[in-house]
Amino acid sequence: MLNNLKTIIASLRRDEKGATAIEYGLIAAVVSVMILGGLQLVSGSLNAVFAKIVAALG
Repeated sequence: MLNNLKTIIASLRRDEKGATAIEYGLIAAVVSVMILGGLQLVSGSLNAVFAKIVAALG
């Protein structure tokens, strides 16, 4: 019984699938925060461009 438990614990230590999934999740979170920050920086100039277009059309 104890030997079987040691084998299970040893296999869990070698399994890195969960760690890799967490790393990819963190990378995706950082990229999305950077994209949102970039969109906020550009949003003011985009609003100005669309206001000019609306004024020219209307």
